Amino acid sequence: MSVLLIVDVQNDFCLGGALAIKDGDKVVPLVNQLRPHFERVILTQDWHPANHLSFAENHPGKKAGDIVDLEGAPQILWPSHCVQGSAGAQFHKDLVIQSEDLIFKKGTDQNLDSYSAFYDNQRRKSTGLGEYLRRIGCREITICGLATDYCVRYTVLDALAEEFKVNVVTEACRGVDLNDGDSARAIEEMKEQGARIATVHRIFQQ
Repeated sequence: MSVLLIVDVQNDFCLGGALAIKDGDKVVPLVNQLRPHFERVILTQDWHPANHLSFAENHPGKKAGDIVDLEGAPQILWPSHCVQGSAGAQFHKDLVIQSEDLIFKKGTDQNLDSYSAFYDNQRRKSTGLGEYLRRIGCREITICGLATDYCVRYTVLDALAEEFKVNVVTEACRGVDLNDGDSARAIEEMKEQGARIATVHRIFQQ
C-alpha cells in the first residue's frame, strides 16, 4: 500500500496567512502532481482551539518567538493560527482533495502542541495515524508539506521511530527557519535517522 502524507498545507501557513511560510503556497502544484502516484492520500490539519497555549496572545506580556514552560516542556509561542473553523485553518484552495482522502486533525488539546502527525509534542496522546497505517498494511510512507523544520520534521522522526520506511520529498516542503539554516539542519537530521530524500522526478518515474 503506497501512501502519500500531506502535512498542514493550510491557508495560515501560505501567502497572507497568520503564520505564513516563505513560498509555502508553492508546494501546492507539486503536491497535486505527486498524489496520482499513490494508492492512498492522507492529510494532516492543524486544528487549534482559540485558547491554545502555544499562542502568544494567550500569555500576557509574551510575544511570538518567546519560549515558555508548557506542561513541563519548553514551548515556542506562535501567532494565533489554524484556529478551529477559521478560514486560516482550511486547506489551500488549490490543493486537490478527494472524497476518499483521510484527514487527521492535530493540536486540538488546549494544553499541548502537536507538530507531529503521530503524537502530541510530549507523546501523551496518539492521533491514531500509526495504528491506521498498520491496519491497512502500509510499511512505507512518502511525506511532503509544511513546515520542513517543524511539522514535517517531527512527523518524519516519529514515523521512523514507529518503524515505517520514510521518503521525504523536500522539493514539496518549505520551512519556517526561525534561525538561519533550521530547514537544512532538519533535512540532515531526517537523513541521519534513516529517511530517504526523494525527488519529484524520481516519483514520477515510478
